[in-house]
Amino acid sequence: MSEERTGFRLWAAAEPDLCAIVTADDRRISYGELFAEVNRISHGLREHAGLRTGDTVAAVMTNSAGLVALYLAAMQSGLYLVTLNYHLTEPEVAYILADSGAKVVVGSERVEHVVVAAAGSTAAGSTDGIQVFVDGTPTSDRAQPLSALTAGQPATSPEQTPAGSLMMYTSGTTGRPKGVKRPLSGVDADTGALTYTWLFREFGMERPAFASWLVCAPMYHSANITGAMGALHAGGTMVLMDGWTPEGFLRRVQDRRVTGTSMVPTHFYRLLQLPPQVRESYDVSSLRYVLHGAAPCPREVKQRILDWFGPVVYEYYGSTEVGTTVARPEQWLAHPGTVGRPASISTLKILDELGNEVPAGQTGIVYMRQGDDRVEYHNDPGKTDGARRDGLMTVWDVGHVDADGFLYITGRAAELILVGGVNVYPAEIEAALLEHEWVADAGVVGVPDPEFGEVPQAHLVLGETAPGADAALAELRRHLADRLAKPKRPVSYVVRDALPRDPNGKLYKARLTPRTQVSA
Repeated sequence: MSEERTGFRLWAAAEPDLCAIVTADDRRISYGELFAEVNRISHGLREHAGLRTGDTVAAVMTNSAGLVALYLAAMQSGLYLVTLNYHLTEPEVAYILADSGAKVVVGSERVEHVVVAAAGSTAAGSTDGIQVFVDGTPTSDRAQPLSALTAGQPATSPEQTPAGSLMMYTSGTTGRPKGVKRPLSGVDADTGALTYTWLFREFGMERPAFASWLVCAPMYHSANITGAMGALHAGGTMVLMDGWTPEGFLRRVQDRRVTGTSMVPTHFYRLLQLPPQVRESYDVSSLRYVLHGAAPCPREVKQRILDWFGPVVYEYYGSTEVGTTVARPEQWLAHPGTVGRPASISTLKILDELGNEVPAGQTGIVYMRQGDDRVEYHNDPGKTDGARRDGLMTVWDVGHVDADGFLYITGRAAELILVGGVNVYPAEIEAALLEHEWVADAGVVGVPDPEFGEVPQAHLVLGETAPGADAALAELRRHLADRLAKPKRPVSYVVRDALPRDPNGKLYKARLTPRTQVSA
């Protein structure tokens, strides 16, 4: 791989026969083939779907070549791309489609029924509502195949290629997800791709790490799609997994001589549960770079993974909204438990409740900013303003820095629950529970879990019309299954006579200690 060339479009033009993607079923796609499809989608989004610079397209897709092509097309068409968790329910998808203003949504075959229902009842091909395309063969008259978007479109690059942007959705203070939106840069796609040179440098990513980059976690998450696209901008090969199992991961690493990947602590935990003889039967010596974040990782777990994989495990802390810290292997070993120091263009301050910066070693709220970045929560200026202080932004994590400037996260001021790296907000679960006539009051908190880090636990007061606790909880589980994605569903329930509230109705969640607990 050339050290000077950065950008998928440049690699496709220079080395079209180079392998860009190995799909989950081991189909190989060259840079030239992928670029041709990207261009057809770009033309189709503009000419067939009528999208213009600044418009929004949504994807509810599994890890696939179709998602990769759609992403790259949006990034060279000046569009906002919203990637949705394909496990979301129809009401959850419908809310994000409406809030983001998506004019086009593309879904994988397996979630077509959810996407169609969420997009509404406008006829297929109509521009009056959200246009629905399926990456495959649709079964509904409401949707068109993705091939209908690209049919007859040229495989050559559009004349104008303005850079697009991801708009990721994260939980908000009301329990509803909020889109994190940045202004479009105004540069062309090739210039936009050069931001990856900064990413490579900050994370110590040498280009050979991307020679065989395994995408083992869903690309609807920004951390995973960013690393995956880094492989293509570096002239590497993206190796896809669609569905993760511990041995499936190890087999993919061994068979494809994987050099790099992005993971979450839940992956580490599950790998370490394998019997030693199983772990030792796979060759992971090809790994040069394992990036992890999204959720706290217990020190013991990370140390065991470092002992197994070698000093190739790099940690990051940050979010879609704020800046980034990086902990390289040698830094973490010297400062166990740290999530790293700020990247070169990131500003980090620990502030108290009054906004005063606290000294090293003292706990406070973590505020950050990436360069001169100024993000906003789409359609929620109140949340945007509430999270800002002196040009910095917080997601309400609590932590401290040591004398060497390394950050340690010790908790969350907000009530956000991180379930294996998935953001879960209690207010959304509480609202769904309170929709049921048998629930008189509800409060949801996070409780520790050895596999996922933490999981939701619901504390309930049942109404007078409710049957016994066992029957009521069985019905409530069915009720939530139709409304919430699996990570949001409580893993356990505590039935109470009353919840601890003050005279103004504020719930004292710190007092929600288990009494009668029923596993879900």
